[in-house]
Amino acid sequence: MSTQVNPQANSQASDKSFLVGLIGAGIGGSLSPAMHEEEGSKLGLHYVYRRIDLEALQLDPAALPDLLAAAERMGYNGLNITYPCKQAVIPLLDELSDDARALGAVNTVLFKEGKRIGHNTDWSGFARAFQRGLPDVSLARVVQLGAGGAGAAVAHAALTMGAQTLTLFDVDAARAASLAEELQKRFPASTVSAGNSLTESLHESLHESLAAANGLIHATPTGMEKLPGLPLPVELLHRDLWVADIVYFPIRTALLQAAEALGCRTLSGGGMAVYQAVDAMRIFTGLEPDAERVYTHFQSLLQRQASSSST
Repeated sequence: MSTQVNPQANSQASDKSFLVGLIGAGIGGSLSPAMHEEEGSKLGLHYVYRRIDLEALQLDPAALPDLLAAAERMGYNGLNITYPCKQAVIPLLDELSDDARALGAVNTVLFKEGKRIGHNTDWSGFARAFQRGLPDVSLARVVQLGAGGAGAAVAHAALTMGAQTLTLFDVDAARAASLAEELQKRFPASTVSAGNSLTESLHESLHESLAAANGLIHATPTGMEKLPGLPLPVELLHRDLWVADIVYFPIRTALLQAAEALGCRTLSGGGMAVYQAVDAMRIFTGLEPDAERVYTHFQSLLQRQASSSST
């Protein structure tokens, strides 16, 4: 557990001033700083959001104790945490929200009264985005690709929203099985199971699961600008599926384009990116951000980013 910091020694500014940051590896392209700072300004705050990029600093998660201590001493109000630190940060915290404890992953750390309090807004961000974008779809039979940190969060969200049957697939079959076991204990009214490894192309288990499914959640990095492509053979998709992706750059991934071509209803990862940021801002500031305003700003950021990358 962390060494507590004297609140009087912590030079956090007034209620109108906030200093927060993001710890992760390879986060130079993150849109979180722009989203947070713009909405902070709209809320009448002096709001500064800084990237703490392990890759750029030539550090690894072993540096987390020093980075958290430094952030506290410099008066940070809190930090967002992303890959590869969402699990590694947990032993360094004083308290966990119920959701963060259940998920075993933290993406938001609040510094308050000398304590480090861990939260998880990934799952709530996905749930809010899903309810906004696919409010009336069936959750009777859902297949999910990906059982890592993000996968654990969105699977939790799906079951919280009422998924009756959830089948998890991952390149690491043991990881999928472990997550399925944890989720089954947490949601005994639902049926949670793991399929075989995604590395087994066109595996019968995945084919059968998707053929009977109402929806598909994609929670792997495949489809990102730096890792283009499809996470599964396109012939496994069918028009009766809804398809939700957590990747947001590009906003229309190859998976979503293929699904839309078949007539599937789809959900991009943009909403999750927005709503997890909105929920984190609420934790940091105690104020209620305007989610629709943040979403509109996010869309403009994506357009600007796409324009700059194509020139």
